[in-house]
Amino acid sequence: MKAGLFFLTILYFSTLNSQERKIDIIPIPVSVTISFGSFRLTNSTSVGYNNTEASKSALLFAKAIKNPTGFIYEPVSSNNASIQFSLNNLPDPQIGSEGYTLKVELNRIIISANSDAGLYYGLQTLLQLFPKEIENKTLVNTIWEIPCVQITDFPRFPWRGIMLDVSRHFFTKEEIMTYIDQISKYKFNTFHWHLTDDNGWRIEIKALPKLTQVGAWRVERFGRFGSRADPKPGESATDGGFYTQEEIKDIIAFADQRHVTIVPEIDVPGHSMAALAAYPDLSCTKDTSIKVNPGTKFSEWYDDGTFKMLLDNTLNPSDEKVYEFLDKIFTEVSLLFPNQYIHVGGDECYKGYWKNDIGCQKLMKKLKLREVEQLQGYFMGRVNEILKQKGKKLLGWEEILEGGISQDATVMGWRGTKGGIKGAKNGYNVVMTPSTFAYLDYFQGEKSIEPPVYEGLRTIKVYNFEPVPEGIDSKYILGGQGNLWTEQIANFRQVQYMTYPRAWALSEKFWSPKDKSSWDEFTNRMEVHFLRADLAEINHSNAVYDPIIKVRKEKGQLSVLIEKEISDINIYYTIDDSMPDSFSPEYIDSLALPDGPITLRMISYRNNKPIGHLITLKRNELEKRAK
Repeated sequence: MKAGLFFLTILYFSTLNSQERKIDIIPIPVSVTISFGSFRLTNSTSVGYNNTEASKSALLFAKAIKNPTGFIYEPVSSNNASIQFSLNNLPDPQIGSEGYTLKVELNRIIISANSDAGLYYGLQTLLQLFPKEIENKTLVNTIWEIPCVQITDFPRFPWRGIMLDVSRHFFTKEEIMTYIDQISKYKFNTFHWHLTDDNGWRIEIKALPKLTQVGAWRVERFGRFGSRADPKPGESATDGGFYTQEEIKDIIAFADQRHVTIVPEIDVPGHSMAALAAYPDLSCTKDTSIKVNPGTKFSEWYDDGTFKMLLDNTLNPSDEKVYEFLDKIFTEVSLLFPNQYIHVGGDECYKGYWKNDIGCQKLMKKLKLREVEQLQGYFMGRVNEILKQKGKKLLGWEEILEGGISQDATVMGWRGTKGGIKGAKNGYNVVMTPSTFAYLDYFQGEKSIEPPVYEGLRTIKVYNFEPVPEGIDSKYILGGQGNLWTEQIANFRQVQYMTYPRAWALSEKFWSPKDKSSWDEFTNRMEVHFLRADLAEINHSNAVYDPIIKVRKEKGQLSVLIEKEISDINIYYTIDDSMPDSFSPEYIDSLALPDGPITLRMISYRNNKPIGHLITLKRNELEKRAK
């Protein structure tokens, strides 16, 4: 009787323990079933693979856990190892080319997939099942247990990308590899590499050495882009850098091991100031005074979205030497990068210098073009033919639709969702990367304390991104991408800060089934990944804990309305020039501010401990925000 009661008690608590377990995987898998018990990793655990391709993930697993656990595993060819990586002999149609199944039992773990990519993604999920200490770079004395689960998982979209701009600020080969490794762990499979722009040319082209001798370097300047001083006569250009072709090959090989495709971008015909600093004859103005721009104000933007370039940064579409120049560039780029796409930019091309150029006027007359904007369609058509000859596909920002482009081009919609919708409706393959949901350079918290950028984008809004617009056939949507422009990002720690946690939210939008998870449920997992990132020494923003402060003014009365990204936090405030803490008044519903030169201070708490930033807003700032 006592033995039976003991058994039932153990069963009750074991079942309760199983029910209370949380699986904090990002992106959330298609299907997860949690069962009783745990698998314990020990020094005697064996790691095996069933063929040479599967051995790659087995080796990566052994490498990933070596430092924190101290366990040194030599994966072996086997079908019965404790942790087994196996490629399916007969493909499983449910999981496709990038999916996997993961089964954790009391004494065995089996990851199966149709491809090495699937095994790699299964490996990332397996590592996320371990305690957060698995992210440590040094030995941790703990019990390495993971719950028994059965997972079936596969991606929603084939294109899951992150773009990094290395023109505005140069990042080293090692930093690029680190970034690729980090995004691959969240099942991103595309790294869009923005290699050229007005502020630097970052790829070695051996046939055109001045592109890096001149175009990769600018005078050193500090402060915000758009407000920096012009280069002085005779001033040395010492700030910059570029990637040699050998370095690029190393990066490509590194990315390939992590199943990340690198898409290079050569931004033309606008955004070409760095190229024109090296080869000024390729512009309409042939201005030999043009320098690689260090972040000065070289354009004027107007309220209607139009703009004017104060310096010529566009290639001349009527000059045949331009297409010879591009052919040399794309020859070497095509040989370097094995993937099918080359991104050619096409955005924000100012046509004012074209309009006044005699050669462009003659070309328009010859082609019977009515508007100078149509010259971009001609230019992009020529570029498309160059890429076709090299076996590549043209990919560009949504402006490539202006003036017409071949139906085999692929469009990236970025100015909201309209460009992507237009492309899909016209039968183009589209990657959705709208600034309104996916621009990672936008500040992500309270604008008075975040690094200054012209727009904000909270993580909750990123998480609400739906890549397939309503009424659009999903067959035209390849997937989505987050873009990180680096005008205001000068070092790699800030790259990480601006990327996470918003890239985690995007990873779920691109990989997981639609409506699989809610924002509140995602935030629980996100907070676990904050802890994992801290142990991995990956910088990230905690701005989700800061209130969203809105101000209204009615009949001269200022009122503050607060929204929260994280629901279970308390917000305390003061208006009497004292520092707020958990004993200060708590914001509940709305806050009417009294007259006078007050300063509003706010801070977020959880469980009586501060968790957010101190926010300080003087009355004049509140007045500016009032609606």
